[in-house]
This record gives sequence, C-alpha cells and structure tokens, in this order.
Amino acid sequence: MEMQELVDDVVAHPEDARTQGVFRFYELAKRAEWQTRDLPETKGTPQKIARRRDIWRSVITQQLQADSLAVEMAAQLLSLAPHIEAKMYYTTMVQDEARHVEAWFKLIREAGGEAERDPYLDKLASMFLALDTLEEKVFLMQVFYERLIIPRFRLIARSSRGTVLEDLCNRLTIDDGIHHGAGMAYERVLLEGAGRKTKAQLVKAAQQMLPLFVDHTLWRPKERAFIGRTMHDRDVARLKAEIEDGVRLAASLGIDVGEISVPV
Repeated sequence: MEMQELVDDVVAHPEDARTQGVFRFYELAKRAEWQTRDLPETKGTPQKIARRRDIWRSVITQQLQADSLAVEMAAQLLSLAPHIEAKMYYTTMVQDEARHVEAWFKLIREAGGEAERDPYLDKLASMFLALDTLEEKVFLMQVFYERLIIPRFRLIARSSRGTVLEDLCNRLTIDDGIHHGAGMAYERVLLEGAGRKTKAQLVKAAQQMLPLFVDHTLWRPKERAFIGRTMHDRDVARLKAEIEDGVRLAASLGIDVGEISVPV
C-alpha cells in the first residue's frame, strides 16, 4: 500500500478506543521514516541551479525557521503528554522535525546561506512555546498549524518541479499529514470530559494565533516582495479557505467555532 493510502486509512478510522488511535499514528510514523541521505541531488546546468538558488533561498530560510520551532514544540509535547502511547508517537515527531531541520540546513548551505527571517513566525514561536496547557499546544500546533502548513508544501513542490526541493516538500507533506492526524486523535482524548472553560481557552488561543498566522503567511522578504504583490489576492483567497477548513476541524472536536473569527 502506498504511504498516502496508509495515511488516509489511519485518518479514516477515528473510532479506535482512546489512545489506541494515537498509537496507530506512531506505527504509521515509523513506517514513513526517511533519512536525509535519501534525498536526490539537485540537477541542472550551473546557470539554472544559480537561478533556483536565488529564487528559493528565502523560501528555504522560512521553512528552516518553521521546522526549528517544530522541534522545540515536539519536544514539549513529548515531555508533557501523560499517555504512554502519545509519548511513543511524539518520539517519532521529534525525530521527524529534527530530520526536517537537517534537510533544510543542507539546502540552505547549497543555496548560499540564510536569508531574512520572518518576524511573524518568531512571534508565533514565542506564543506556541509559552502556551499553558497540553490541550492548547496540541490544538494550535497539530490541529491548526500543521494542517494549515500542508498546502504550502504542496505549492512549493509544484513550483519547483525536478528539484530536490520538490522531493523534500513531498516528504514533508506526508510527515505533517501524520502529525496533524495524530494531533486530531490525541486532542479528542484530551478533550474527553473537558468543561466549557477548557474549550473557551482553546477558542481564545486560536483567536490570538490566527492574526499572526495570516501575517506570517502573507509576509514576503525583499527577494520575493514582487511575487507577494502579484499573488496577493490569490494568496488571501487560498488562506481564507484554509482557515475556514481549520475552523471546521475545530468544530469536529466540539470547539465552539462560532466564536472564532477569520481575520482575512
């Protein structure tokens, strides 16, 4: 069975008893593991490689920045999770995110070094790491952020056909799909019997996160500012659809999405 089919099969069976559903994502993550040595070499003439490097250096910097945050968040989740099945899963998530960082470091070196950092992503990182409860961390990081970031990997892959960047983004799409599915399964466990106060806190955290996520998604460094201006309307439409999808996912967890405003 293809890896995407495995992901779809696990996501399609949320009825598994409590943490057993989370444990299935641990088994799936182990099967999906890959190593940075598996990535293909960048191909093309020196001129084409140079052009790609100039275009993609800022993109790679932003993804390196994002996955560096993800390593820290995954380590927090591993430390805080009280269920052994969840801890086993989070060991794979820590390894995944560390492997992503390793891959981005290799690409950024090939691209000529890091470019301008995304200031909004730094703010998101500070917010995520400072959240008070495990429910908030899983909700914002895995249920929302991991789900919202997957379309970006697909877009980068489509825009970088025939390059190592396409291959890496395709791998990350699968990894983050597993992370998101596991987060959905575990958040259901965490919210069993949760009161209105807990759910209200999740809504409040989402309200604080979404404006920053919008700014992060629409931000462009100087090297890509002209692309941002050209694609702004399309980016806004795509972003709004993705956030609304995230709101529907929150509703499936019993979160009162009527209180979450979409800041686009």
